[in-house]
Amino acid sequence: MDRTPPSSADDSYHFCVTFNNVEKFYVSGGDVTCCYTLTQNIVPRKRDWVGIFQVGWKATSECCTFTWAPLTSERCGTGSAAQYQVQFKAYYPPKEDANYQFCYINQNNVVLGVSKPFQFRAETEEGIMVIYTQEELEERDQQEEKLLKENNELKVSCESLQKQNIGLQEELKKAKELQNSLESNTKNLEKEMDRLKEENKRLKEKEDCKNTELQQLKEQVHNVISDKELLESRLKIALNDKDQLQSQVSNFGKEVEKLTRMDREKMEQLESLKEENRQLCVTQQVKPSLNIVQQTCNLKKELEEQKQSFKILQARNSEADTENQKLRKQNEELQKCLSKDRNISSSTVSQPCAPIPVPDERGLVFGNPYNGEKNLGASLRRSSMCHEVFPEEIETSWPEAHMQRYLLRCPLCSEAFKKVFDDHIFCHSLD
Repeated sequence: MDRTPPSSADDSYHFCVTFNNVEKFYVSGGDVTCCYTLTQNIVPRKRDWVGIFQVGWKATSECCTFTWAPLTSERCGTGSAAQYQVQFKAYYPPKEDANYQFCYINQNNVVLGVSKPFQFRAETEEGIMVIYTQEELEERDQQEEKLLKENNELKVSCESLQKQNIGLQEELKKAKELQNSLESNTKNLEKEMDRLKEENKRLKEKEDCKNTELQQLKEQVHNVISDKELLESRLKIALNDKDQLQSQVSNFGKEVEKLTRMDREKMEQLESLKEENRQLCVTQQVKPSLNIVQQTCNLKKELEEQKQSFKILQARNSEADTENQKLRKQNEELQKCLSKDRNISSSTVSQPCAPIPVPDERGLVFGNPYNGEKNLGASLRRSSMCHEVFPEEIETSWPEAHMQRYLLRCPLCSEAFKKVFDDHIFCHSLD
């Protein structure tokens, strides 16, 4: 970094570096010794250097010669302050009429000190006096005044530059603090980003697990719905079977009613025939004819056939009741399974199943077949002679028709006998 140095200075110049014992003239072609003092706040560095510049220079690269500044102080002159000394070896002959000055430049190419001007003159012989004219002296004084003026201006500029340097150093310090803070924030943000990445990864894993569980639940719901549909179809089949059995029971009831009615008609015909036979026996006082006996036997046979048919119907009715019991148990099991399926699929299936209709007991001959045989016993009556069971719908004259097997009535006198019918007929034949 190039700096424009001042062109002149004196011993009281308050740069950071002060040059001491600067001569007005140095011998051309000889070694030049330069002494200078550093202020307390300046520490010499390895790359600091001292150069000889021609007054009016614009860049540090315009130095005529230079040497590296020493790091240790040496005693130069009188005084208690530690001073430094450098020596410039003889080099090409400088211009004798030009003004030169020493400059101290640090490793950053910043000018820290400038000496007052001096000149190089050739070595004179002994006894020879150098005489200057008045014009030369006046010109020299004018140059010195000009250099002093420029030096003062450079002092002001240097003070301004020092203030700017201090401000820039403070800004640099703040920038470094800001940089450190930004680096710390960057590290914290990187840690937070890593933590968020880990949390995001963990949330993705949880989401995958939830999706897997949801898929499994969907499959379970699908299976439950399939089982429900299967059970509903089986329930419909069972209900259809139940309706068919109810229709069969109804048909059996109708057949029982029909047979009961026919039995009652046969009993009425038998009673009427008996009454006619009795009247004939009373009027004629003769043995019953073979036709009447044959009719009575036929009627007995028909009655026996009706009884057999009635027993067959009773057996069929018992089988139907047993089948109804099995279907009722199966229906209950299906209803339990269906209720369990409803509880499982309550979150997905919104339509409740229709309640199973309970068949009306009215219109059935033996009541509701799903209620077991509790109504069957109340609709039957038992004979006191042979303990045979008859339906209750038969009219109250059934004992008389049933007892015909055990009690026989005489066609002549209408007297009832039990197992002595032949003896009684034999007595009438004796008359």
